Amino acid sequence: MKKVFSILAVWMVCLTACAVTPTPEIEENMNTQTAEVSHPFPAHTIYAPGTILPNHRTQQHLDDDVRAFYDYWKAAYVIQDGLDEDGHKLFRIAFGGDAEGQANTVSEGQGFGMIILPVMAGYDPDAQIIFDGLWRFARLHPSEVDVRLMDWNLVDEEGNDSAFDGDADMALGLLMADAQWGSQGEINYLDEARTLITAILESTIGPESRLPTLGDWVDANSEEYNQFTPRSSDFMLVNFRAYGKTTGDAVWNEVISNSQDVIASLQQNYSPDSGLLPDFIVLSGGMETAVPAPADFLEGPDDGHFSYNAGRDPWRIGADALLNDDDRSREAAQKISRWAESATGGNPSTFRAGYALDGTPLEGSDYFTTFFVAPLGVAAMTDPSQQEWLNAVYDAVYQTHEDYYEDTVTLLCLITMTGNAWTP
Repeated sequence: MKKVFSILAVWMVCLTACAVTPTPEIEENMNTQTAEVSHPFPAHTIYAPGTILPNHRTQQHLDDDVRAFYDYWKAAYVIQDGLDEDGHKLFRIAFGGDAEGQANTVSEGQGFGMIILPVMAGYDPDAQIIFDGLWRFARLHPSEVDVRLMDWNLVDEEGNDSAFDGDADMALGLLMADAQWGSQGEINYLDEARTLITAILESTIGPESRLPTLGDWVDANSEEYNQFTPRSSDFMLVNFRAYGKTTGDAVWNEVISNSQDVIASLQQNYSPDSGLLPDFIVLSGGMETAVPAPADFLEGPDDGHFSYNAGRDPWRIGADALLNDDDRSREAAQKISRWAESATGGNPSTFRAGYALDGTPLEGSDYFTTFFVAPLGVAAMTDPSQQEWLNAVYDAVYQTHEDYYEDTVTLLCLITMTGNAWTP
């Protein structure tokens, strides 16, 4: 089954509209959370040895920056969408700030929301209510392939199946919710997480490759899209480690190792200077050779370039180095980060919106967006020699608002850059 994503086109349109139209306010008279908060914001997590944080702002200022960005993000993109049959409030993350975006939700957004809300508990008294509403909404919109997973796009009637990253973040979010609030309430977060992790493994992890597939619509052994055609931004190492810790299943160690092998192979063979990774990857001869996908493989002409999927990679990979002190992730993140600082002369405002893997800017990429720059800050945290670069990246993004995709990724990176990311 061939699935053609339309997200990229929407993102490009959204980049032209930096002003976000606020959604109607969430009801003020929401129930207060009923469970005690175990990891209240700000968390001030102790990251791996050698980690740096922005040092030109106090910790209080850093925490306040996250609070301010979260308040903006919540008002712009968190939408109450009715009640379920038991009278519980349902919530979803809007796909944009304009009318079309407000009317749509993708599973990726639900996943992002579900890893943000547990972090903000202790600051936002409604965090648990909103989190529960996000999960209940996801369960009301199952994939038609594996009903344990979420339909990837609320308004797309042609592809009612899953996309890997949305479910993967929802599973991590459920584990974070269990760590934050416990599982003795109306939703047993731990049981729900175990069910979802099982579904992810059975329907979206290659049985031989032990790599993420694009979604439950992929036939592991089909000719075009299969278990050997992953998306680099789906190498969600922090998530996989949490799954393994929860389930005790060694398969997740294999998924981590194989993902890191692909990252290392691509950096060695295709981006020895920049360290950049392509949006999509094709492994030929089984796991023998990892190559960038050809143009128009799935989404468009930049499928084999560092574009609007792979832009998340410095955050995903860097976070694993920070939270899990992993040397392979640290090396991969530093390779990208050091090149980015060099390529821009230390000025993140000149970082382009997409590159070929050799570091050549893509056609039409001559503009700034936080989507590409904020993740670079997370990668820079792994290298004490990049303190000035980290500070500059932080200043470029912490007060900049664009649209759903850019803003949500930026918020997640700010949470990490300020020392407030944690993993169960």
